[in-house]
Amino acid sequence: MPGNALAALPLPDGRRLAVSQGEQELALRLDGQPLLRVRRLADGRLQPLELPLAEQAEALWLLAYCCFAGDPDRQALRLALAEVDPALRASGLLLGEGEDLRIERELFWQLPGPFLRAPASAGYPQQLVMHASGRRHPRRPPKPVGEVYRRFDARLGAWMSLRTLDIEADLPRFNRWQNSARVAAFWQEQGDLEQHRRYLEALAADPRVLTLIGCLDDEPFAYYEAYWAKEDRIAPFYQAGDYDRGIHMLVGEEHHRGPHKVAAWLGALSHYLLLDEPRTQRVVAEPRADNARMIQHLQAQGYHKAKEFDFPHKRAALMVLPREVFFDRCALA
Repeated sequence: MPGNALAALPLPDGRRLAVSQGEQELALRLDGQPLLRVRRLADGRLQPLELPLAEQAEALWLLAYCCFAGDPDRQALRLALAEVDPALRASGLLLGEGEDLRIERELFWQLPGPFLRAPASAGYPQQLVMHASGRRHPRRPPKPVGEVYRRFDARLGAWMSLRTLDIEADLPRFNRWQNSARVAAFWQEQGDLEQHRRYLEALAADPRVLTLIGCLDDEPFAYYEAYWAKEDRIAPFYQAGDYDRGIHMLVGEEHHRGPHKVAAWLGALSHYLLLDEPRTQRVVAEPRADNARMIQHLQAQGYHKAKEFDFPHKRAALMVLPREVFFDRCALA
């Protein structure tokens, strides 16, 4: 664990993980109570001390979270364990045998852990149905309600969370955001409260779209639409997979703009969609082709520009994030 690792890390369930380090050992405390002592071995492995088998799963997950959140460049955690809880291998948290036991960053961030806060789409049985467009697609699960994702962003030092939009509570801010000149230039959805109520009610009734509010330290600052691409207008323009998701996004609060915050919320939004449904192999976006700044932000998070194409209302850039690319050298912290 590097010298600049985190000293404390809040967890989404309200608990707090604290870390203290010496030259040869580090210690973890959970809500002030001792959790785990770890010795650094000369070969770089970490050796948990006096860790009962029954407590391995939680303690090693928390150790990995602290190490990976504190050092986004760290790709693996090598461990020295005398015995292993088989559930750790079954979950994908732990790989290897003997002196090659390790937790890999790429797999760790694919485990929902406490980050996923609502019932996931994962495991919903597949049944192909026909869309009005003539395209077959899987029947979509019921939409979640309330908070769906929460994670403390160690770089920002702030909570990044996503919750579903509540029309009664969020309509005034949605109306204000859409009528700002900066947002209107790209969304072109200016209107009064009643127009925006109808807009949001139509999306609420559409199983294709999930409307989300992004929050930093629980302050609403952004609006997102996450849609199933197979049923969307984008489907004719690329070979959409059954579980591909797409995103529309806007930052409504001016004081939450900036590239460092885009990295936090775009990473969180992409992470949520990939956690929600493991069958999702791609997340796509279609910003205006001349929106160079947004395209650069997407590329910084692993999206690539597949092509440009023409919607009736705009020339768009097809931006594609493969699941493998997001989790390979995952930049979450």
